Amino acid sequence: MTRMLRGAYVIARRDFGATVLSKAFLLFLIGPLFPVLFGGVFGSIGAHVAAESEKPVVAVVSSEPDFAALTAARAQLVGAIDDDDLVHLAHYAPERDVAAQAKRLLATRIPPIRSVLTGGLAAPHLTGPEGNSEAVAQLRVIIGNARSAGPPAALGITETQTSSGSLVKDRAITAQIGQMVLFVLSMLLCGMLLSQLIEEKSNKIIEIVAAAVPIDSLFVGKLFAMLAASIVGIIVWTSCGAAAIALLKTGGLSTLPTPAVGWPMFLLFVIVYFAMNYLLLGAAFLTIGAQASTVREVQTMSMPVTFSQVVIFGFAATAVGAPDSAKGIFAAVFPLSSPMVMLARAAQEPELWPHLLALCWQAIWVAVILRIGSHLFRKTVLKSGPRTKGWRFRRT
Repeated sequence: MTRMLRGAYVIARRDFGATVLSKAFLLFLIGPLFPVLFGGVFGSIGAHVAAESEKPVVAVVSSEPDFAALTAARAQLVGAIDDDDLVHLAHYAPERDVAAQAKRLLATRIPPIRSVLTGGLAAPHLTGPEGNSEAVAQLRVIIGNARSAGPPAALGITETQTSSGSLVKDRAITAQIGQMVLFVLSMLLCGMLLSQLIEEKSNKIIEIVAAAVPIDSLFVGKLFAMLAASIVGIIVWTSCGAAAIALLKTGGLSTLPTPAVGWPMFLLFVIVYFAMNYLLLGAAFLTIGAQASTVREVQTMSMPVTFSQVVIFGFAATAVGAPDSAKGIFAAVFPLSSPMVMLARAAQEPELWPHLLALCWQAIWVAVILRIGSHLFRKTVLKSGPRTKGWRFRRT
């Protein structure tokens, strides 16, 4: 056991240094940031353009007192309707030919005038295109409030705690987001293990390494080396995300429903279950990739492996909202979906003892998959070890 752990540490240190200190790893870290950056930039531009185009700007051709009354009436609606959804009023002093002025204002592009309100409060008249019923309804309310005397009646409000139905629904949202984070990270990072052994197998280095350390140490070391490299990548991406949240002044975690175990424990479970999910899927993918001989075979395996990840994620997502059902318990027991299901359970149920059992169960399966993978690698690739009666492993 000591020799196996020492050999695993040597392999892990070797692979981690070769991965993290390479130029390709820098591109690997920067790579996912470009789609997010461009998506955020173009998304914000598109949202800004859409918001500006949706703002109904109404040109008010009236006197100063009438426009002041309309502005005050509009301000009363800001508490009930978002300011961006309300009609925006722009004042223009009346000219001699009001009809010609309204026609000219409708042709104005900066600011884009949707409608023109003339006649003041005494005889209001709206001129504009059809299909603007929401703006018309808002203007009717604003004009009615501007004409009436005195403030509107106050509305008494009694605040209550969150209902149980809304609490379950909100926690299910947190569970789904946690599962999605685990799925995206695992799909992005576990695929590297498929081609982990191809280069060393093609250069005949794997035989030298296998002669120096046990095969189990080889698999364990490579798996934990890639886990450590993945954690480095996650730290970089999380730091960039936190910086972006601080820069954009968004609510961060406060905008999400609070999980049942609380945010500190839930974030700890995110880290622990990501490591277990990576170890489980990584051990399976490392076993599959060890059977390939060429890069073409690895590329052929990529599609079914990716599809299997999607299927596992869909299976785990069925347990959200019903963690104690037969389907939820079976998904939690199944090793490859267990980390995602248990993370969702942490968002919905406050008990902690099921997570201890789940982590022990998942650790056992990591050891089992690695043992099977090293046995297959020894039999099919290295062609060493005693023959197994009843079975004959042969590489096609």
